[in-house]
Amino acid sequence: MLTLYEYGNSVCCQKVRLTMALKGLTWEGVEVNLFKSEQYDPQYLKLNPKGVVPTLVHAGRAITESSLICEYLDEMYPVPSLVPSDPYLKAKMRLWSKMVDEGLHEGISEISFSAMFREKMKLMTPEQRETRFKNIGDPKRYDRFKSTYELGAQSPFVIYAVVAYDKALKLLDQTLAGQGPWIMGDHMTLADINLMPYMARLHYLQLLTIWTDELACLKAWWAQVQNLPAFEQSVSQPMKDSEMEDMKHYGALIAPAIRAHIDKTRA
Repeated sequence: MLTLYEYGNSVCCQKVRLTMALKGLTWEGVEVNLFKSEQYDPQYLKLNPKGVVPTLVHAGRAITESSLICEYLDEMYPVPSLVPSDPYLKAKMRLWSKMVDEGLHEGISEISFSAMFREKMKLMTPEQRETRFKNIGDPKRYDRFKSTYELGAQSPFVIYAVVAYDKALKLLDQTLAGQGPWIMGDHMTLADINLMPYMARLHYLQLLTIWTDELACLKAWWAQVQNLPAFEQSVSQPMKDSEMEDMKHYGALIAPAIRAHIDKTRA
């Protein structure tokens, strides 16, 4: 039995759900409500000491880190394969996962926080906010979130995020132009899956068109992603209507600032 400790609107959980859906796997979900700080529950921390989602439990053993979970699933359930068999191509695929894990993930957190989560925190009492910040634990992450809470889309961390996305999406467009329709060529791999939730978040925040209006191959890739039944099942459906509405509303409010950051970077 596969048990996934997850939250619906978590990009990392979406990656894992996509992988399981594309492989036709049966699994049980256990919600970890991030806004109720359930990720810091002592029992959950025994499974995932970092206090993040997702965590996959298989045969009584816990696997953490979404990119590693996806690779674990591909090895355990190799049909259909989502990883190239050629070692060189596998290494190239992992470079995309590395880009997501080491830059784009942090970036989408800052962009999302500046848009909607910041507004939710404004409604908290000072005591609730301070508790929320204390629970972060990691000093670097604390500094990022504190800056984004105070400065919104003008936080330097949001600007860094926008620059990272601008560079990555132009590279993605160039890669697809050279070999498409998927990142590694004819077949979808974990390189595509690892990027899908991040593009979806930009889309729901009304920000993705800033890039797709200019990058034709990226636009075509995104269109085929949206047509995947697994995408609807794993990304769109698990989210609440209120979350969709919040992303649409608050994302549109920061869109001019995001566009300005891009224009300034390219000037």
